[in-house]
Amino acid sequence: MDTPPIASISALIGEPARALMLDALMDGRARTASELADRAGITRQTASAHLARLTDGGLLSLERQGRHRYFRLHGEEVAEALEGLMRLGERRRGEVAVSRPQSPERCARSCYDHLAGRLGVALLDSLHGSGYIETRGTRLLLSPSGERLFARMHIDWRSLQRRRRSFARLCLDWSERRHHLAGALGAALLAHFLEYRWLLRSDDSRALAPTDRGRRNFRECFGISV
Repeated sequence: MDTPPIASISALIGEPARALMLDALMDGRARTASELADRAGITRQTASAHLARLTDGGLLSLERQGRHRYFRLHGEEVAEALEGLMRLGERRRGEVAVSRPQSPERCARSCYDHLAGRLGVALLDSLHGSGYIETRGTRLLLSPSGERLFARMHIDWRSLQRRRRSFARLCLDWSERRHHLAGALGAALLAHFLEYRWLLRSDDSRALAPTDRGRRNFRECFGISV
C-alpha cells in the first residue's frame, strides 16, 4: 500500500525546530538561514540541514543574492496549509478567539501576504457591509462602488484580475474562526497599508501595529475603530 503524501509533509512540519522556522516565514518575507536559526533556537549548522529538507520537500524556496541565501515559503498554498494546521491546533487546545485579547497577533497580523486577525476580519465585514465586495456563489467580486474605492486608493484592480492567482477569496482566520480577505486583492490591500504606513511590521513576529494615520484612515475609509 502506498503511503499517502501527507505522511512525508507532516514529518517535515512536525519537527519542532522546522515548525518554528516555518512559522517565522508565515509573514511572506524572506529570511536568511542565520535569522531562522535564531528564531528556532538552534545552531546554524542544524538550521542548514533542516532548511535543506524543507526546500527539498517543496515547502520552501531558496533565493541567492551574492553570498547570502534567503528562504521563503513556496507559495500561497503552503501558507494556507500551515494556517489550517494552526486552526486545528487552537481547536485542540480548546482556546477561543477572545482568550488572549491583548495578543498583538490576534489583533492584526500578516497571513502570508494579506491581513488577518481581528482587523482583517473587520475589514472584510466592512467591504461586504458597504457593498464594495459582492459574493456570488464561492466567488468574491468588486461592485462598481468597490472599483471606485480601489481606484481612489491607487490599487490597479484590473491588473489584479489578470493574474494567474485567485483575484479575491475567503481565508478562514485561525484565531477569529471567521473569514478574512485573501488572494491578489487581499495582498494588494496589505501592501497599500504597509506602503502608506497605516500598519507597521514587527521584526520578530507576524504582528502588525496600526499607526495614528492608520487608525484615522481605517475609521474614515472603512468605519473600523482600531
